[in-house]
Amino acid sequence: MMAKVTTSNECSKAWRLAEALLLTALVLAAAMGCSTTAPSTYNNVPVDSRLAVQAASLGAGDEFEVRVYEEVGLSGSFVVSPTGQFDYPLLGSLTVEGLTPQQVAGLIRSRLASRYMRQPYVVVQVKTLNSKKIIVLGEVKSPGRFNYGDRMTIVEAVTLAGGFTTLAERNYAIVTRGEAAGTRRVAVPVEKIMQGLAANFLLQPGDIVFVPETIL
Repeated sequence: MMAKVTTSNECSKAWRLAEALLLTALVLAAAMGCSTTAPSTYNNVPVDSRLAVQAASLGAGDEFEVRVYEEVGLSGSFVVSPTGQFDYPLLGSLTVEGLTPQQVAGLIRSRLASRYMRQPYVVVQVKTLNSKKIIVLGEVKSPGRFNYGDRMTIVEAVTLAGGFTTLAERNYAIVTRGEAAGTRRVAVPVEKIMQGLAANFLLQPGDIVFVPETIL
C-alpha cells in the first residue's frame, strides 16, 4: 500500500485553517472577557400599583411609631402582632395588617375623635418592615435575606449584602419579581447606577437580586 503524500498546497491550506480557527478563538475570548451591560430597558418596567400599596402596608412583626400632637401618653412605638393587631391606649386592640401608615393614622384619628378628642393630629411612621424581605444572591460578599425598606433601591440591596466580590458581573444583575401575570426578570446595570451614569432601580418586597460571575 502506498503512503499518501501531503503536498505543500495542502499544508498551506491546513495552516490557513488553523490560523483562522485560532483567530476566531481569540476574538471569542476577547468578547467574553468584556463586561456585559444590561440594556436601558430595565428602567421601563411598569409599576404595579397593587404591589406598590402592598409594599407600603404593615404586616406581622413590623415596628412603627405613632405621634399624637401634644399627647405624650398616646405617642410611642408599637409592633404588629402575629394576628395583625396592636394594643393602643384608650382604643384597645386595633387591626392594622394590610394598612398603610397613612391609613393607620386615619384609623386612630377617627377613633380618638369619635370618643376622646375633637381634632387629633396623628402621624404614623414605619421604623422597621420585618414582614417584607428581599433576597440578594450570587457574587456579593454576604448573600442572604434582608428587610425591605420603603423605596429600597438595588444599590441599597447590594450594599446590605456587603457589596460585590471581585468576580462579580457588576453591570448585569438579574432581578426576579413575581407579578400577577407571572415572573418577570430584569437585567440592571448596578455599577453604572453607582457611578451616576444610569437611573436607579426601585425594588419591591419579595424581589430576588442575583449577581452573576463575570465571564473571563
